[in-house]
Amino acid sequence: MSSSKSSSKLVVPEAREAMNKFKMEAANEVGVNLKQGYNGDLTSRQAGSIGGQMVKKMIESYEKSVK
Repeated sequence: MSSSKSSSKLVVPEAREAMNKFKMEAANEVGVNLKQGYNGDLTSRQAGSIGGQMVKKMIESYEKSVK
């Protein structure tokens, strides 16, 4: 197991801004009020819906690229 303190460490640190934008777009699409910085007041359901929307969009993007 890795000794990294953060499980959300980006492989390409330069992608951080794009990932934050992507996360904000996904939150907007599912109706979750996500703000810059700390979002510890979100419920597990809200956080999960954002992550789920991000995965859904990544899969859709991949499927379009392989057609």
